This record gives sequence, C-alpha cells and structure tokens, in this order.
Amino acid sequence: MTRQETASLPCPFPYQGSKRAIARHIISFFPEKVPYLYEPFCGAAAVSIAAAAYGKAQQFVLSDINEPLMDLWREILWNPERLADGYEKLWYEQHQDRKRYFLHIRTKFNSEHLPHHMLYLLARIVKGSVRYSSTGDFNQSSDNRRAGMHPNRMRKNIAKISSLLSGKTSIQAVDFRDIVFEVTDSDLVYMDPPYQGTSFTRDHRYYDGISFEDFVDSLSMMNEKEISYIVSYDGVTGDKKHGELLPNSLELQHHYVRAGRSTQATLLGSNKETLESLYLSPALCERLESKVSGKIIGGFPRQQEFSLA
Repeated sequence: MTRQETASLPCPFPYQGSKRAIARHIISFFPEKVPYLYEPFCGAAAVSIAAAAYGKAQQFVLSDINEPLMDLWREILWNPERLADGYEKLWYEQHQDRKRYFLHIRTKFNSEHLPHHMLYLLARIVKGSVRYSSTGDFNQSSDNRRAGMHPNRMRKNIAKISSLLSGKTSIQAVDFRDIVFEVTDSDLVYMDPPYQGTSFTRDHRYYDGISFEDFVDSLSMMNEKEISYIVSYDGVTGDKKHGELLPNSLELQHHYVRAGRSTQATLLGSNKETLESLYLSPALCERLESKVSGKIIGGFPRQQEFSLA
C-alpha cells in the first residue's frame, strides 16, 4: 500500500490520534486469515477501514466506551444516506454565523446525543481533538477558520465506509476489557488507547481514562490467554516523550514507526517528526514466524525503527 493509496482510504471524520497515515504499516503485521479484527478505542477506525479495503480480515468488531461515538458508527454503517442528509442540512445552515451555530449544535448534542450532530461537531472542532468536561459534556471549541468537510465529500466517504464494513461489522459500546472474553486465538485485536497524559485532566479528551498500571495488567491477562494483539500506545516527537514504554515483562516486540510531523509541531512551525510505538504480542509474533512467506519478526530487536518513506 503506497502513501497515495493510504490517502485514498475514506475517512469518516477528523479525529486526533487517528492512525490513518500509518495504517498501511500496521496492517502489514497482520497474520493470514484473521476471522475477526477487534478495534476497541476505535475512534475513526482507520485500521479497520484499511484492513477491510485490503482484505486483511473477514469480520470486524468496533468498540469504544463512548456511546454517542458508537451510535455515530451505527449510523455510518446502517443509515449512511440519512446521516449524510442530516450533516448536509447542518453544514448549509451554519454559514450565517459558523461560531454561534457550532455552539448551538454542541448544546443540542449534549442534551440529545444525535449522530448527525456529533458528525458535524467532529468535522468542525480544533485539530480533530475530542474533549469532554468532567461531567461528560462535549466541550471542545470550533475551528472557525474551517467550515468542515463539504457535504458532497462527506457523503462519498460515508458511502464508501458503509460499503466496506456494513454486513460484516458489529458495534459495541463497552470497556475494552470486556471484549477479551470473546476473542479466540485465531482473531486479532488492535488497540489504540489514549496517549498517557490525555486523560485524568480537567478537559478530558476521552470519556474515560485508563491508568498505565491497569492497562499493563490487562495486557498481561491477554498474554495469559494467548491473544494476538497490536498496540499503539506511546511515542516521541523530537526529544519529547509521550508516556512510558510498556514494560519488558510483557515480552512485546516494540517498533517505532515514522509518522511524519505532528499536528502541533506543524502549527508551531517546527520540523520535529513523530515516532509512534507499535507493540506486538508474543502470540502474534509466533503466528507471524510461521507464515509461509517466511517473514520473521520475532528476531527484531526492541525499538526497531521503520520508515514509511
């Protein structure tokens, strides 16, 4: 998959932390014949979309603890035309005073949680960064320089995603730990939890935070069940680290993936590049070592670095 092919993959909405730019690298680590791909913390589901587009998995389970987000995903997959119509109406109504209109829809969303309202908000917010107040209200502000994705493009993206995923995708609004009991040893789990430091703050970027210790304990349990999984969790921008590395005790294969310049660095006029961590579970490494193609990853050293160039 080339950069151009990655860019051509449909994107349902801007979402900070989306792995769309490196999805082709992530799915290159998928084993053959994945019956079910589970993507908790699904966000914009970039990895599932890429995996569906390139036939890397047969069925998909999208989940996130954020119920309104999962209601939006249900609408994308099962009522794409209705969702596109609702978004188009809001998009055209906003133009007299986009800032005031955004605040009006944000207030309505916080009381009604309608999917087309959330889609509009996601298309308009600053840097695609979803934030919630301590009481659970969506409280991110709008980027008043942009009107959001044009309705024609949005309609096409929604239609493409619905075509790729509907009929072979289930939607869940659950804690990621709950899905572990469904996963078999032939399935694959891709996890992209919040970077450390983005939760447990005054303006929450996610409905619920996950402590480092709890996440490590959950991965340890998944290792005991011999579940194949891939984790995106921490990273580096220039000399700034985003969180702790996952511990050696988990026996994960750790790789750095070049993800290009960060959004924040670009806004500040910096050339600093972001390296994102990718961790592979022991069970997944064993599966990949036995592939007919002979592609062996088990011998890669910890912190192997890959370039997407």
